[in-house]
Amino acid sequence: MNRLLVMTVGKTHSGKSTFGQTLASHLDNACVIDQDNHAALINTYYKALLTKHGPNLLKYSVLETIIDYAITQTDLHIILCNAFRSHIGRSKLLDKFRNYKFTTALVYFDIPDEVLAARVTTTQRSTAIFRSASSFGEVLARQQAESGKGDIVPPSADEADYLFTLGSNKEAQAVVDKILALTL
Repeated sequence: MNRLLVMTVGKTHSGKSTFGQTLASHLDNACVIDQDNHAALINTYYKALLTKHGPNLLKYSVLETIIDYAITQTDLHIILCNAFRSHIGRSKLLDKFRNYKFTTALVYFDIPDEVLAARVTTTQRSTAIFRSASSFGEVLARQQAESGKGDIVPPSADEADYLFTLGSNKEAQAVVDKILALTL
């Protein structure tokens, strides 16, 4: 079996990080790379380096460096946890992993917006990851407005070797089991 890349795709509070941690706890020789951790690190120690407007290039540079290291310096399966809602961004990352002969899987969290709205109102998650938002509600509203515009689209079956879609988090364990079966 080749090394495996699992990339999560979805809006805030859809269960991407929880899924990634669950999968990693069952998948031998795996590493979770979560961009929220990078954002928290940058906002805690390197806030002065952040641009005021536009994309958070520092966060993306940190992500790219960690991914490059994980690909070239380890033999780990890699679980990427972030929104990855941009088709162009997903495609670039997937191509990088394909160049290193990874088997690629996308896990799309198609959780209803009303479920996500309820979650962001009761969340206990730290807002230390924010650069340009004040709440997860604001992040969700922005993501809802962006959906379907430009290249902010759900993944399609032709993007990766495997595509799994979850309409509810109750389906997560079944998807974990299917991904684990890929490594046998």
